[in-house]
Amino acid sequence: MTRLPEFLAVNLRGPVTRGALVECPPNGEWLAIRFRLGTYLPKIPTTVLIDRHDVQLPVLPNGRFLFSDLSWEIPSYDNAEHLVARLARAGVIARSQATDAAVDGDVDWMSQRSVQRHFRRVTGMTFSSYQQIQRARRAADLLVNGSSVLEATSDAGYFDQAHLTRSVRQLIGMTPARLARERPQLSFSYKTTTS
Repeated sequence: MTRLPEFLAVNLRGPVTRGALVECPPNGEWLAIRFRLGTYLPKIPTTVLIDRHDVQLPVLPNGRFLFSDLSWEIPSYDNAEHLVARLARAGVIARSQATDAAVDGDVDWMSQRSVQRHFRRVTGMTFSSYQQIQRARRAADLLVNGSSVLEATSDAGYFDQAHLTRSVRQLIGMTPARLARERPQLSFSYKTTTS
């Protein structure tokens, strides 16, 4: 949800696989409900929403919004959990236990190809892309919290500093040196920063 003077929007946004800086005017209010990995929209393929291909949902005059042919209360800090529970009960969102199993490495009951196909269908990305993003998030967290670039390279499992630099620049949107120097506030997705 984005609320600015004279403007209100409710958007669906899927996973983000590369970094971007986002301007956030000081007179605005933003609320994001970040779903756990493996949560998906049965009627909307995740691949349609990936990398900021947002869908703006219609906002009604009564302060509600339309989604999946139903009217919903605009999300707020107070009603977010209730909204998610209602979305689940209505079948608008669903959970994939196979995605959790893939992340945990507990997929003996599925073929490797089935795991890959299912993971991509639910998340919109390959499992290896997910792992690269997680590693870059780990490195960014280390850098912002005071680790040196060399320590982050080793602790996050990169081959060398050049590998870390390429990965973090692409996936987080900033160089490791800049993250370590500026220690910016990273967004909830670790892919964008607010200013």
